[in-house]
Amino acid sequence: MIYADNAATTKMSDTAIRTMYSLMNECWGNPSSLYTHGQKAKEILEEAREDIAAVIGANPREIYFTSGGSEADNQAILTAAAIGKKKGKRHIVSSAFEHHAVLHTLEKLKKEDFEITLVDVHENGLIRPEEVEAAIREDTCLVTIMYANNEIGTIQPIPEIGAVCRKKNVLFHVDAVQAVGHIPVHVNLDCIDLLSASGHKFHGPKGVGFLYARKGIPLTNLIEGGAQERGKRAGTENVPGIAAMAAALKEANRSMSEDAARQTRMRDMLIEGLSQIPHSALNGDVKHRLPGNVSFCFEGIEGESLLLLLDDKGICASSGSACTSGSLDPSHVLLAIGRVHDVAHGSLRLSIGADITEEEVCYIIRSVKEVVAYLRGFSPIWRDLMSGKKEFIL
Repeated sequence: MIYADNAATTKMSDTAIRTMYSLMNECWGNPSSLYTHGQKAKEILEEAREDIAAVIGANPREIYFTSGGSEADNQAILTAAAIGKKKGKRHIVSSAFEHHAVLHTLEKLKKEDFEITLVDVHENGLIRPEEVEAAIREDTCLVTIMYANNEIGTIQPIPEIGAVCRKKNVLFHVDAVQAVGHIPVHVNLDCIDLLSASGHKFHGPKGVGFLYARKGIPLTNLIEGGAQERGKRAGTENVPGIAAMAAALKEANRSMSEDAARQTRMRDMLIEGLSQIPHSALNGDVKHRLPGNVSFCFEGIEGESLLLLLDDKGICASSGSACTSGSLDPSHVLLAIGRVHDVAHGSLRLSIGADITEEEVCYIIRSVKEVVAYLRGFSPIWRDLMSGKKEFIL
């Protein structure tokens, strides 16, 4: 099996597994308890907080543990909205290709009389800082832009957008679920006020994530019932999971440069090979993208069929975001960058890990070429395109 769906989830690293297993066996106390076994768990919890803070340039007291990126996104956005509401500011700036954890939370706020402005995402999958600045108004309480897109992998100019928000005195939230552990992220250098991350995207366990909130931001609670996480996230902390997440992030950070260089080389091989398929197109910018992300559209086929046939060949891939993979609707990300419905339906996302080999990359290229040709062979849409009844778009 060749696993090429790391944007959906990653395999836990051996380091994370050993850490989690050890603590589940040896340190299962409640970190809120005063006896020694509980205080040992508390010590491990705080060490994990320090390790995570160090990787992103934060203060440990600015890190709050959550169940994952979606919860952190929700808490960050609702916090900024609550702060804005108290000041009479009910306007939020975002983009149309954010993760649904962001977009659905913004839809919720629209029902509470907040106004949402979605800035354009250009054909190359990038947002322009000057357009974010133009969208900010006197009543803007938040700008929320993802660091790297989960489907097409484009890396946004976050430091520049952050500088705009800092100049305008507007809170800046970044969904960094796809970025943390893969590319350098520094909350102070990037002028980030709130940041979301999830452990299972960088070889940690599922069900564990964190929220960075700059000192002085009063978080709105999503979960009530206890004083954990300094009163901002009730519920006994998952110490083994949190420690495993911290261990995975430290490990990813240590090997980031080496891993990124190797992934980028393999990524570019994939892009070059798949670009040889007629009437295909890379989604997103060629250079400003995550090291392991390759996203293509192939005209005249359906992405679901492509995935099933690749699975038969032992290749695990995706046609878009993992959270919407069961939907028959075309990807909102691809529509946001201007892909028409017929083309967006024929999408493929390959998100490779640092351990992929050249032989595996060549096998993926060969397999995709074979499957696309096979599917086009009995596609009525492709027949109409080839006969001239329809015009090619790609």
